[in-house]
Amino acid sequence: MFKLVRYVGLLLAVQLAVSCSTETPQNISTGDRAASTNTAAPVAEGRLVLAFGDSLYAGYQLRQNEGFAPALERALVARGVPATVVNAGVSGDTTASGLQRLAFTLDGLPRAPDLAIVGLGGNDALRGISPDETRRNLAAILTELRRRNIPVLLTGMMAPRNLGADYAARFDPIYPELARAFGTGLYPFFLDGVITRPDLLLPDGMHPTTQGIGVVVERMAPDVARRLDAQPGT
Repeated sequence: MFKLVRYVGLLLAVQLAVSCSTETPQNISTGDRAASTNTAAPVAEGRLVLAFGDSLYAGYQLRQNEGFAPALERALVARGVPATVVNAGVSGDTTASGLQRLAFTLDGLPRAPDLAIVGLGGNDALRGISPDETRRNLAAILTELRRRNIPVLLTGMMAPRNLGADYAARFDPIYPELARAFGTGLYPFFLDGVITRPDLLLPDGMHPTTQGIGVVVERMAPDVARRLDAQPGT
């Protein structure tokens, strides 16, 4: 488990809202943000994974092959799980904007993914959006994925403690509670093992470096591989 006290201290020490909500990563166009995640290119033989999130998924300020999606793809292949991981991360996305582009993103894929990894909500907290709205939007995203029979791994976030204990008490349980309600997988905290390590973070104190992404993927890849291995072959 990550060290909550150090995590909270780091969140309070940096201006996260600016770094996470307003800038655009190098691999995302400033034009049609939804279109930038639409992937019509052929998918290699094997599993298809959709990484659907915000700047933490998009590879903020990293080279195109250094973000979460390409690193996870390499890790899965190294584990003997041939897979294509589609980067559908958009910097600054809230749960509302993610919900708006979900159908467009799914319809742009060559087929339904074998797994959707969903990581949204951090920007909601940074903007002080009501946790009730965050919950509703995430529930709508999970409902659409379930309607399409797409298995899900939900990755959680935590609220900055400067928003108060009441906000955190309403925000933090969203992810485990929705995972139980929808029967999805849950990776409790995307930045586990990274947020307490300044050497694994960019100067903004929030986004992982290439090495930080490596830690995230090292921890998450075994779970993703198990979920893909457990599914019937495609």
